[in-house]
Amino acid sequence: MTKRIATAVVLIPIVLFLVLKAPLYVLALVAGAVALLAVAEFLKLITHYGVQPIGWPTYAYVALFFVFIIVASTNRTLLVESTTVVYGIALATALAPFLFLTIAMRRTDLAAGYPAAAASMFAFAYVAIPMALLVEIRQQAAGAIWVIYTLLAVWAGDIFAYFVGKAVGRHRMSPEISPKKTWEGAVASILASVLIGTLWFEHAPGISAALLRMGLIGRRDGLFGLEQPQLWPIIVLSAIVNIAAQLGDLVESLIKRGAGVKDSGSILPGHGGMLDRIDAMLFAVPVVWAYRAWQLMQ
Repeated sequence: MTKRIATAVVLIPIVLFLVLKAPLYVLALVAGAVALLAVAEFLKLITHYGVQPIGWPTYAYVALFFVFIIVASTNRTLLVESTTVVYGIALATALAPFLFLTIAMRRTDLAAGYPAAAASMFAFAYVAIPMALLVEIRQQAAGAIWVIYTLLAVWAGDIFAYFVGKAVGRHRMSPEISPKKTWEGAVASILASVLIGTLWFEHAPGISAALLRMGLIGRRDGLFGLEQPQLWPIIVLSAIVNIAAQLGDLVESLIKRGAGVKDSGSILPGHGGMLDRIDAMLFAVPVVWAYRAWQLMQ
């Protein structure tokens, strides 16, 4: 627990600085590095399933994808940038099956080709796309406020699920996949995300003004005055984001349980691997991105 807290104390300020102050291309670069580390951990996990993954071509594909995201993030025209990113993600997703299956054809063991290609395609969709969407959310109007909202909703849910589940949890949610998770912890997690998410947007104009005065954000990155959203949609969104985050955590636990390992890696003391740290975000980010896309179309 001490290592876990110490790692969080170091990482949280760095993450917040990247979201608030770093140029968007730097955030995209860091998101790409995180995605590559998580993809590498995932491909290592699937070797326990008897699959020999397509290694370097997968890393190269993810890296090139984030080069595109970095280039796209330099365009400050919101509509152009958002459209470019969405089309780029769609094209990269469509090309991935053809690319990895073509590479898999070179294997002498033909029965191993499809599982290897499927693992690479899943790794790209599972890890790279959500990390790219996180960058795209930051590029949008009030992007800093929405990205921090996503982080806070996930973090608050995770913390409350752990402590409430440990203190009063009695009913196991999924004992085969994650024995320590309880329904009591899950309910507390949802309530925490709803509370923190609601408070965040209730005070968003004041927070934005303070961040603007400190020079941590630009005018377009905050939420001011009449831009403040109604709270009922935020309450519903926060609950859905939390459920998605809990599902993300369970999905990664399923993958690890099937592989017979406890953690995806050891890069983060007390937290395990990079995939262990971002598993909930990988499911939560697309929910927030979809809501923002719908909201911006209204």
